[in-house]
Amino acid sequence: MNSIRLLTAEVPADLAGLRLDQVLSELFPDFSRSRLQSWIKNGAAVVNGEVQAPKHRLLGGERIVMRAELEDVAGIESQDIPLNIVYEDDAILILDKPAGLVVHPAAGHRDGTLQNALLHHCQSLAGIPRCGIVHRIDKDTSGLLMVAKTLPAHTSLVTQLQERTVQRGYLALVQGALTGGGTVNLPIGRHGTDRKRFAVRETGKPAITHYRLAERFPHHTLLRVKLETGRTHQIRVHMAHIHHPLVGDPVYGGRLRLPSGASAALIETLRGFKRQALHAETLRLEHPETGDPCEWHSPLPADFAALLNALRRG
Repeated sequence: MNSIRLLTAEVPADLAGLRLDQVLSELFPDFSRSRLQSWIKNGAAVVNGEVQAPKHRLLGGERIVMRAELEDVAGIESQDIPLNIVYEDDAILILDKPAGLVVHPAAGHRDGTLQNALLHHCQSLAGIPRCGIVHRIDKDTSGLLMVAKTLPAHTSLVTQLQERTVQRGYLALVQGALTGGGTVNLPIGRHGTDRKRFAVRETGKPAITHYRLAERFPHHTLLRVKLETGRTHQIRVHMAHIHHPLVGDPVYGGRLRLPSGASAALIETLRGFKRQALHAETLRLEHPETGDPCEWHSPLPADFAALLNALRRG
């Protein structure tokens, strides 16, 4: 049987003028736009005491109460999949996800996912939305991911994400020689023709990516990237948009570029790197129960480290 959870929020001024479904997508990012729209159409969203349609425009300051019907996860199988847990207590769990591990079950990946593994590790996560996963990283991105183990912790982490107080730092290796850092502040939405891809679009959601130089190579640049927002494929889309796509990115990277004068060893390493060179290196947040600032670091995985060493050798 599905469970009901009441979600409440006040519409911030910077979301004034947006539709109800757009605002709820911003306020409750752990739920998909389609699911939120379904709840709204079923009368689950009440704005200042009145049920409203998905396209209802908001002025800012309204109080929203939504009855969220959370799915039963009984259909998701618990599986004994190894997890690299870097921290765990009664409220939260921080893990280091390897490249290749899918976060949520979906078409084509019904099992063998992080969610299957979490259910095996902690059965009580079945009572938390999405088994406590409040943000995600792509299948072939490695690094740190936070999980809420209780409903209060879930609410706290989602709120911190909404208020942009969670700090997520990435290492990204991009094509081309950048001469300085910068910020990409461009909205991201679904690609116009390919629904599996995302793109910079005027009608998309606000997306802000900060980057600075970490190490320079003749034809590549290692960047330290910080996310101010958390859109799907955000770093990959933004870097490709400024013509510096991530090395190895099979979706946004275009054709493999081999630098002139590269050694046979470097060419072999570049050709053999079959995923986007992106690693979630640092995670900072406020502990949901104690309020203490917490920070974790993840070392580079072996394949990424080997790629950098090959570039250093040329």
